[in-house]
Amino acid sequence: MQDKLEFLIALAREKHFGRAAQICGVSQPNLSLAIKQLEAHFGVPLVDRGSRFVGFTAEGQRVLEWARRIVGDTRAMHADIETMKQGLTGHLRLAVVPTALPIVSKITAAFWRQHAGVKLTISSHTSTEVLSRLDNLEAEAGITYLDNEPVGRVVEIPLYRERYHLVTGPNGPFSERQSVTWEEVATLPLCLLSPDTQNRRIIDHIFKEVGVHVDPILESNSLIALATHLKTGLWSTVMPRIVAEPLDFPGHLRTIPIVAPEMSTLIGMVVSIRDPQPPLTAALINEARLLATQLSELA
Repeated sequence: MQDKLEFLIALAREKHFGRAAQICGVSQPNLSLAIKQLEAHFGVPLVDRGSRFVGFTAEGQRVLEWARRIVGDTRAMHADIETMKQGLTGHLRLAVVPTALPIVSKITAAFWRQHAGVKLTISSHTSTEVLSRLDNLEAEAGITYLDNEPVGRVVEIPLYRERYHLVTGPNGPFSERQSVTWEEVATLPLCLLSPDTQNRRIIDHIFKEVGVHVDPILESNSLIALATHLKTGLWSTVMPRIVAEPLDFPGHLRTIPIVAPEMSTLIGMVVSIRDPQPPLTAALINEARLLATQLSELA
């Protein structure tokens, strides 16, 4: 039964029978047969089928919710027993929004010093994708925004608040200022994160609230791309100070607080609700809580 539930979760993630089969290491006919066997077991259709995967029926969505819980708890049980046998080992996967990537090493380094037998994988995703990866058991934890869009049924560990600053060159009109307004920032040639990121949606909302429209010269979903363009001195950006400092900008770039209004958003770790938590996740939560005060002081 668990294999069939794993197939259902893979299908939800990939939304394509062929790709789901490939991920699961089985042939497409075998995956389709397993889904049909689940449907026969429950006596209801779980998947809407056309010439391709369309989606899940209402019953399929409910079975999928249970499948995620059952498979997640089963994996957690195996991990718990393995920890009892040989200590804390395994593979910990973190899904992180782009603006939190420069600071995630503060958590992972502290964690790995305590648990050097653990392999870590960090991947960059939008806030929506972070939650999706938790749901589909592709990540043990995420770091994302907590107070702007719904984060779903998860455990939240607040870490720090993003406070927005203008990062600009030495020859710009506001380079000698101690603070700038959002209206003033809007007059500059800007490079910003792309609109699919929550950071950008937050910034666009603030600009709208103060009554200005922004049309950035350059957009990217990569902080590295923004950083390299900022170093040319041709563009400016809006960025939390806690993000700007680890990027090691040249000394001539200025980081200036944006006021009127001064805005901040809460960043935190999210994990699926389980009791008990898997050992790796529980250890990571512990490190995150220990570091939350330090991160708040840096923000």
